[in-house]
This record gives sequence, structure tokens and C-alpha cells, in this order.
Amino acid sequence: MKTLASAVAGFAGLCTLAATPAFAVSAYDPFGSDAEDYYAEQSQPYGYQGTPSPGYAPGYGQGVQAAPQAQVQPIPREIVAFNGNYKPGTIVVVTAERRLYYVLPNGEAIRYGVGVGRPGFTWSGVKTVTAKREWPSWTPPAAMLARRPDLPRYMAGGIENPLGARAMYIGSTEYRIHGSNEPDTIGQAVSSGCIRMTNEDVTDLYERVKVGAKVVVLN
Repeated sequence: MKTLASAVAGFAGLCTLAATPAFAVSAYDPFGSDAEDYYAEQSQPYGYQGTPSPGYAPGYGQGVQAAPQAQVQPIPREIVAFNGNYKPGTIVVVTAERRLYYVLPNGEAIRYGVGVGRPGFTWSGVKTVTAKREWPSWTPPAAMLARRPDLPRYMAGGIENPLGARAMYIGSTEYRIHGSNEPDTIGQAVSSGCIRMTNEDVTDLYERVKVGAKVVVLN
């Protein structure tokens, strides 16, 4: 039987913008109609609280030898020099770099790898963080349900939810900075306008960012 994750497989790249840090230093349509198979069912959850380590694959410890899984090299989170004229606490997304900067005092920033909008779905502007959610739920908008009536009308927060472990909502738009259970998409242009991060990185950022923080998205 297909899982709920399979039910949402192939929908149009739902937009996809902590604890102790681990530093190394067109037209607006947030839900496009071009299916990406981005949320196909995964055998290896990534960063979900309470699950085994990233090397986990179903079957271990149950008398079944799981097939080897390709390992994705994460983009390191690091503190870097940052000369932009932004106040500490500002989020700056540089789409072309596929990087997000959280501005620190003294000319530094924390740099994270992110997934950004695919061609035709990039955007730029200045907004604010208007809300924050841990393990956010997801309700597909009416326009998406019209295209994909097979989608669930509601998904509770959790490992199968495409918004991942944390979400920060950007202005009055449909865009979010949110987590992802598929780290191989980080550093790629795959979303419909939202900013995707690994669950570890979005949790780290979430603990730092305040509601009302400025979000600057640059092309």
C-alpha cells in the first residue's frame, strides 16, 4: 500500500526560506504545474527527531540486509566574513549562490546551503518573517488541489510532511524557509519559490531567527 508520502509524490515542488550549532565557518505561482517527483517516497529519512542515524535503512536489526545507500555530502554550515550592509539577525538569500546567510555582528554571517526556485520560479525582494512553526502541518491550496485532486487535503507535521522539521513564513506570500527530508536537493534549483534547507540546518536557523526579522532575497 502506498504511504502518504507516495500520495504526494510528483506534486509541483511545494515551495521549498537550534539547538547546538555545528559550524565548519514571471508570474507568481508558488505551486507550479510541472511535476518533479520531488516528494517520492524515501527509504532513508534525514534528520527526523527520534529516528536512527543517517545510515539507517529499513530492515536493519530485523534479519534483512538493506541495500547500500548512496551518501550525499552535506554542504557545511560555517561562519564566514560578510560585508553586506545588513543588521545582525537579517536573513540574506543569494539565489545564484544557493546559499543563505544569517547576519552576525562584527562583519560575519552563518552561511547555509539551500535549495532555491527552479527556472521560472525565482524571485527577489525584501520581506519579514511573519510566523514560525515546528514540524509544520500542510494544507494544499485550492489551486493545487484543482490540478492534483489526489493530494491529501491536510498533512499533519512529521517525517512525511514536505515542509520538514521547521518552517519560517515569509511575509504574506506562500513562500517559506523550511526543512526537507531529501538532502540531495540542497544546493539545487528545484522548488517553486521557497527556500529549502536540511532539517538540521533549518532547526539551527529557527532557533536564531525572530519573528519580524528581515528576509532579503537576491538573484
